[in-house]
Amino acid sequence: MDAIYSATALRNHPREVKQAARERLVRITENGNGAYVFCSEEVFQREVDDAVERALYARRVSDAIDRGRADIAAGQYVEGIEAAKAAVASRRASSGAA
Repeated sequence: MDAIYSATALRNHPREVKQAARERLVRITENGNGAYVFCSEEVFQREVDDAVERALYARRVSDAIDRGRADIAAGQYVEGIEAAKAAVASRRASSGAA
């Protein structure tokens, strides 16, 4: 969870706020309202990397759903466990996989 400090705390206790910012995002408030986000470069890079990974994951999921919908529209699907097992076995046999 992000740490929350007032702008006054940033001015009066900068060491404490900076220490928190080395570990995670720090939200700075003014008059009780969110105003700024403060963090170390390492935390910033980690947050950017995490956001990129989440976006890439969401894209992969969306692409898989789109492919599934296209397969259904084209009639390329099976119904039932036994039919699915047979389809997998057929694909493995045609690709030479063991």
